[in-house]
Amino acid sequence: MSAKLSSRIIDGDGHIFEDNAAIIAHMESPYRDIAARKGVVFPPLDHLHSGRAVETPPQRDQRAPVGPQGWLEFLDDVGIDWTVMYPTLALSYGKIVSRDYAVAVCKAYNDWMTDTYIKFNSRFKGMAIIPMQDPEEAAKELRRAVTELGMLGAMMPSNGLAQPLGAKQYWPIYQEADKLGCTLSVHSCNSLRDNDRYLVPNEAATLTHVIPQMRQFTNIMFSGVMNKLKKLRLGFLEAGCGWTPFLISKIEERLERVSPSERPALPSELLARRQLYFQCGEEITTKRDVELLGDDCLLWASDFPHEATRTDMKVLVKEHFARKDLSREAKRKVIYNNAKRFYRL
Repeated sequence: MSAKLSSRIIDGDGHIFEDNAAIIAHMESPYRDIAARKGVVFPPLDHLHSGRAVETPPQRDQRAPVGPQGWLEFLDDVGIDWTVMYPTLALSYGKIVSRDYAVAVCKAYNDWMTDTYIKFNSRFKGMAIIPMQDPEEAAKELRRAVTELGMLGAMMPSNGLAQPLGAKQYWPIYQEADKLGCTLSVHSCNSLRDNDRYLVPNEAATLTHVIPQMRQFTNIMFSGVMNKLKKLRLGFLEAGCGWTPFLISKIEERLERVSPSERPALPSELLARRQLYFQCGEEITTKRDVELLGDDCLLWASDFPHEATRTDMKVLVKEHFARKDLSREAKRKVIYNNAKRFYRL
């Protein structure tokens, strides 16, 4: 299909379904034995995802697990060259309290991901999870994942950690990523700290992707962590990009009040340096978004097998190329070039 569409395709954000037993088998003892007894690796995102009786009708759709072969068939069917894979259950890893357990879980997940997907087919590209609860260990695991396991970088949770992602305790992770020249992605996990206030899943889902991303983006921009880092690329995934122009304008309005000697790098400066990227696959990216953000920072993503189980992805791809409000070059950048640069594929 990609040849007929006159463009190659990169899926900037796909998802895997974790195999708890297989991940546990990769754990070091004693956590392997403890987790094996419980049969659970990751904490639930919130009560809406834990399958308890508080969930109210209509029930969320129950998706059948998709493994490596099913994923490969999907890539062939749509005409996708590569997919960059993120977790499903492990999206909640920021909620792990124990530092030692977080280290053990992240290593086991990354090893399992490598054995199950990356080694299965070269079209599968992995993003690691790293134990942000222990920044020193997180930097070590990031280096191992990139240099030994062949991963493209690491995912940071948009929700769950005790501190926002711009906190200075996390700066060694950003510095290590800059040294490696790899990618860090802030990925929405469909969870809010106050999710218990919601009873209807669709009501919660309307806000739970976007609000944590806005919070983390604002905190990182004001923190100044990116000031001296020139190789690191930051992505903000699974929250669309419609919120971004508004928030950048508000952030830069506030930063104009800060003296130049103390002012963090402006989001517009980081965009010009091609260090900020945003997913636009789930929501319709308007011509106005492209005009305000430029066409070098937007990524297409399938979100398979989550949202993509509800629609024909081939149809959506064809509709993307048939759009009249974006130039041919902009459409090619969104669906291929930008992801290639962002992930250094």
